[in-house]
Amino acid sequence: MVRITNAVAARKRTKKLLKRCKGFYGDRKNHLKLSKDALMSALAFNYKHRKLRKRDFRSLWITRIGVAAKINGLSYSRLIDGLGRMGCALNRKVLAEVALRDPGAFTAIAGTAKQGLAT
Repeated sequence: MVRITNAVAARKRTKKLLKRCKGFYGDRKNHLKLSKDALMSALAFNYKHRKLRKRDFRSLWITRIGVAAKINGLSYSRLIDGLGRMGCALNRKVLAEVALRDPGAFTAIAGTAKQGLAT
């Protein structure tokens, strides 16, 4: 009696797994059990670090905006409050980019925030 092993599908799964593990260190790239564990761990960290990267960038933007605001005589929180009162729709990413690339334009934005705080 012939034993059916479903060899084609099993080989396809194995090749797909090992292809995703290319570049891993040591036996984690070419041994099935170790590769499977390494891949699961890598995918979990990948998800976690995508979330952390968003947090890191927001922190960086806030730092850049805060420094540029101090140069213009405002604190970060007062700048954001003033822009909110004036109905300014610029987000932190754009504000940080303007602060870095075009300080003159950021000075105008800070002036708008000061007007918002005065009213």
